[in-house]
Formats: sequence, structure tokens, C-alpha cells
Amino acid sequence: MIAKADLIEGMVKGLAVLESFDTERQRLNATLAAQKAGITRAAARRHLLTLAHLGYLDSDGRYFWLSSKVLRFSGSYLASARLPRVLQPTLERLAAQTHESFSAVVLNGDEVVIVARSGNIRQAGGEGLAPVLAYGLHLGARLPVHATSTGRVLLAAMPKLAFNDWLKQRQLARLTVHTVTAGPQLRRVIEQVRRDDYCLSSEEHELGVHALAVPLRNLQGQTVAALNVVSSTARLAPDTMRRDLLPLMLEAARELRLII
Repeated sequence: MIAKADLIEGMVKGLAVLESFDTERQRLNATLAAQKAGITRAAARRHLLTLAHLGYLDSDGRYFWLSSKVLRFSGSYLASARLPRVLQPTLERLAAQTHESFSAVVLNGDEVVIVARSGNIRQAGGEGLAPVLAYGLHLGARLPVHATSTGRVLLAAMPKLAFNDWLKQRQLARLTVHTVTAGPQLRRVIEQVRRDDYCLSSEEHELGVHALAVPLRNLQGQTVAALNVVSSTARLAPDTMRRDLLPLMLEAARELRLII
């Protein structure tokens, strides 16, 4: 545990302001940034102006939004981190085999973060390359842990006491009419995921989308990430995903265990 005296409070607050921007709030003024970062309006304004001066934000004088310079962080991570580079060939192979979209995610607080994704694939019987369905999301996208198949796989990897403590402190947001938001119900779901060692979630994060996930473990048996596949409800039924895709994903997870 780092000593408080060793922390640079200004950096902590500045990063909190930078992290305040998301898909729901793409443009912030000082008041909104202060509310989201938990700091005063005056402090938020100074941090916004400083980040704009450094080129990480653009502004019209009142509102601020992220500039392309913030991609330096994600680009550096993807170029240097070992996990995405190790997983990428497997994701591409699975996508080529099945014509579905695969991703790998890691846990970050109350969210999962996509660190690797399969690219475009040639559709069976079609011509050319077409984008695959994957929530319309991208590398670095963040999803709520409680409403996603990958998030539930990663929650199931937590010790039971740690998960119970986590659950007690959370308000579970409803994203669709199917999202599990009651603590006791989510606890039962996670217990089932532990027994099954996989998770299939249907229309809880986005209507019209199924997602199937399995844990990715290292040689020490620690879950370090989750592998998932997404498909439209019109394209594949849950039973079909279990029958046709789950065996391929479990085999890929066993192979990856040797190298992650």
C-alpha cells in the first residue's frame, strides 16, 4: 500500500477529470466535470484548462471533449502489453472458423475493458469483408461488469467473501429490461457461473445480442482475462452457441493457459 505522502494529489485529480469523459457524457463543462470527478468546480476548471493546454482535450471555450491525443495511452498499452499480443492470433482464428466476433477483456473496477478483438471476417457465402457484430464497440471500450458475460466470469473468479463485499457496495444499473439488478439474483447467477465455468448472457447489456464467455487462466490457475463471443439473437440461439461455440472456446482457453 502506497503511503499518502508519496501520492501526487494533483495528478490523482487530473486523471479523475480525464476519466470523467465517457459515452454518456462526451462533452463536459467545469460543473459536470466537478460532479463526476468529486472535486470542486474551481479545481475541475483548472484541470480542464491544463489538459486542454497539453492537447488532451479540445474546447469551444465552455465545454471540453477528448482529443485524439488520448489515444497515445491506449496505443502504447496495445503495442507494449503482452496479453493482447498473445491473445490476438487466437481471436482471429476463432473468428475465421465461426464467422462470429470474439473479444478478450480484463477487469477494471466496476467495468470490464476490451483489450483484444477479432477483426473483420469474410461472411460465409458472401463476398468481401464485412464488419462483425460486437456491441458496436472497440478496443478500450468499457462495459459494466454485472451485465456482461465476461464481467460475470471475472466476478466468479473472485473469492466468495470478496465478491459478497463487492456486491454489498454496488447499485446495479438496469441497461435493458432483462438486466439483473437485484443483489440476491446476481449472487445466484455468479454461483451458477462458478459451477458451469462459463457464462451465457442474453440481452442484458444490449437488446438483440447474446454473449458467451469463458475464463482465461494462467498456469497457476489464476483467471487473468475472459474470452467471449457475441451474436445477434436472430442469428444464433443460446443452445446453438453452447453446442457449436462453447467447445471451441474452452479448447482455446486450454491452449492459451500454456502461454498467458
